[in-house]
Amino acid sequence: MGMSSRTLPKVAVLMGGPSAEREVSLSSGRECAAALRGQGFEVVTVDAGRDLVQQLDEICPDVVFNALHGRWGEDGCVQGLLEWLRMPYTHSGVLASAMAMDKERTKQVYRDAGLPVVSSQLATKAEVMAQHVMVPPYVVKPYNEGSSVGVYLVDRAANTPPRLSGDMPEVVMVEAFAPGRELTTTVMGDRALTVTDILTDGWYDYDAKYKEGGSRHVLPAEIPAEIHEACLDYARRAHDALGCRGVSRTDFRWDEARGLDGLILLETNTQPGMTPTSLVPEQGQHCGISFGEMCGWMVEDASCDR
Repeated sequence: MGMSSRTLPKVAVLMGGPSAEREVSLSSGRECAAALRGQGFEVVTVDAGRDLVQQLDEICPDVVFNALHGRWGEDGCVQGLLEWLRMPYTHSGVLASAMAMDKERTKQVYRDAGLPVVSSQLATKAEVMAQHVMVPPYVVKPYNEGSSVGVYLVDRAANTPPRLSGDMPEVVMVEAFAPGRELTTTVMGDRALTVTDILTDGWYDYDAKYKEGGSRHVLPAEIPAEIHEACLDYARRAHDALGCRGVSRTDFRWDEARGLDGLILLETNTQPGMTPTSLVPEQGQHCGISFGEMCGWMVEDASCDR
């Protein structure tokens, strides 16, 4: 698909879908579609349902812009479908998407690449509710959902194991709680952008992430140069080790008291939120890349065989 042709490609923006993060995805999709139209692209939005193949067949897009979040859209499923249809698409391919969505496998990839992580293990829901599977404080979360949906922080003082809600999966990830600040870095192609410090009132949960006033973003983060450089380096290495493409965002915790030893990787998001106030576009703007330019770059970066 030659971008040099006079007419800009026709872009189908995939959004919504059946995941727990449907609303966030609809918001990302709407904003990206508007930005791409502003860049002169012909854009069709698609609420990804079971008839997705049929929908895409009718549209015949040159590029599919993936604005889905969570399962199906972020875990390699829709990527496989697009490979099958031979439709160039944005963000990471099948394998990187599946790896990054599986939090325990992500950690293994990080470890193999010499990147620092906290200890963690997979356990069944029953095991976790029967007794402490790890010395508190620790965190219990689904190992293959995005956005802190169903994350339990088990306090150091907790006498009893957590009661997990019915919508938690049968197998969960239990990881040692890493204290400290939450930092995040965007990688765009082979470039790490900057570091944002996410300040929240208390625990950074689903509501804090997506509701107004739940968290403040300080960018660039007010941290020592050594930590800033390490975040950029680790984020690039995580992106490469997982085989990510396009844009990804890697989240860290940093325990200031321990200096560089206190910096650990939490996870890499292969489909980060894409509204103008989301972490990734904010970092782009800080580096002189407008929201429209970033979306346009993603379309130009699209391909099959990712």
